[in-house]
Amino acid sequence: MKRIIPISLMVMLIMVLTLTGCGGGSGKGKKGTAVDVYVAGYEYNGTCFVAKYWKNGLVEVLPEEPNNSRANSIYVLGNDVYVAGYEYNETRFVAKYWKNGQVVDLCGTCSGYASSIFVSGNDVYVAGYDLYKAKYWKNGQVETLTNGKHKASASSIYVSGNDVYVAGYENNGTKNVAQYWKNNQKVPLTNGEQDAGARSIYVLGNDVYVAGYENNGTKDVAQYWKNGQKVPLTNGKHDARATSIYVSGNDVYVAGYECNEEDINVAKYWKNGREVPLTNGKHDARATSIYVSGNDVYVAGFDGNVAVYWKNGQAVPLTDDTKWAGATSIFVVAR
Repeated sequence: MKRIIPISLMVMLIMVLTLTGCGGGSGKGKKGTAVDVYVAGYEYNGTCFVAKYWKNGLVEVLPEEPNNSRANSIYVLGNDVYVAGYEYNETRFVAKYWKNGQVVDLCGTCSGYASSIFVSGNDVYVAGYDLYKAKYWKNGQVETLTNGKHKASASSIYVSGNDVYVAGYENNGTKNVAQYWKNNQKVPLTNGEQDAGARSIYVLGNDVYVAGYENNGTKDVAQYWKNGQKVPLTNGKHDARATSIYVSGNDVYVAGYECNEEDINVAKYWKNGREVPLTNGKHDARATSIYVSGNDVYVAGFDGNVAVYWKNGQAVPLTDDTKWAGATSIFVVAR
């Protein structure tokens, strides 16, 4: 069943389909250890979209005014749950995050979106953008990554030691260039000849992994880059995008989706380049976030109208099929 969205919410839909929320994390559960599974997302309540998250399948609605809102990324540290997202207040989008349900407005009077959150010690980092500038906030203080001459976006943030990595894209006047910034210094991943985007970043030791896509002239190819070297995941026959990346030891896990012959997106992930389909292609579906805990692989996304996560390929629905919903980010914590 294809998703049917009221025309009045089309602007919100555009943001739903273009944003990627990935809350990067380095915590891994041990084999056999009980875990708590946190998933951020949204659900349509008949009037507007509502930002929320689920802990072990139980929903927590994030307090907000009665406007469209969305949770894009989740990060858990100790007893604290951080969720990044935004609200549309009928005139503009407002970037914000919630700490244990308490809202922190990042925008003031600006228009902006929060797409990814990472917590390091006492510091809270949030990546996002306004209509033209990629940026991130550290403890509420904004760092602007682009000059606003061309449209740009920051989709994912990761902190390693004293280094801040942000993945996204910047338009060169004609095409979107996939890139990341390390401590505000731009590192291009594509040459700007075809549209491309970086959607998720993960750092392990001296290695920088970035998931995204690049158009081959006719189709988008799902891929990731390791230290700037491209690793294609699909053959370019059908449109596909990589949305999230997680590295565990020597294994590289990438979530995403690919169109099938019927032009329906199939949610899937790749482990070391080997494809693992998660849905059967009957409904539009996407995998938006991936997390590895011990030997278990967790992937968040949606299948049809249902927000869902998959554990080792087995679906765990978070909503029913009566309302439009989606899961954007997953984080797993050992108890």
